Amino acid sequence: MARVYLGLGANLGDREANLKKALQLLAARLKVEKVSSFYETEPVGYADQPRFLNAVCEGTTGLEPLKLLRYVKDIERKMGRKRTFRYAPRLIDIDILLYDDNILETPGLVLPHQRLAERAFVLVPLAEIAPETRHPVTGQTARQMAGAIDKSGVVLLGVKKEGAGA
Repeated sequence: MARVYLGLGANLGDREANLKKALQLLAARLKVEKVSSFYETEPVGYADQPRFLNAVCEGTTGLEPLKLLRYVKDIERKMGRKRTFRYAPRLIDIDILLYDDNILETPGLVLPHQRLAERAFVLVPLAEIAPETRHPVTGQTARQMAGAIDKSGVVLLGVKKEGAGA
């Protein structure tokens, strides 16, 4: 079983309900052990859209990395995500942040997530649930990476996902 960390985000519809539904759907193939608080964040890459609600979950899975990617993309499709343009508003977005200590570069998947160390909207919730987890390339902990970036656009909502170790 592999230990994985997934970033979840939504900025359309009932954002909290979308994150909770995604977590429920993930549980079919991922043993969700921890879920961060929910954070409201500024959009990145395309500013003219609603604010996001973001969270990170930690769990274990028997799925290999590319199969896990297919699984999370299937969940996005089932929940109604339509791919329009990069950084577009979305009902749900699920990214694989870390998969054990794997370093992988394929056309469809890069592990660890290539922009992990730059994104406060995933580093803050990651540091909340797994502060000592290390980036397999840089060796920095989630806490160290989160401490090194601007977190001003990340606002704790204090909402925890029920169950799943939350």
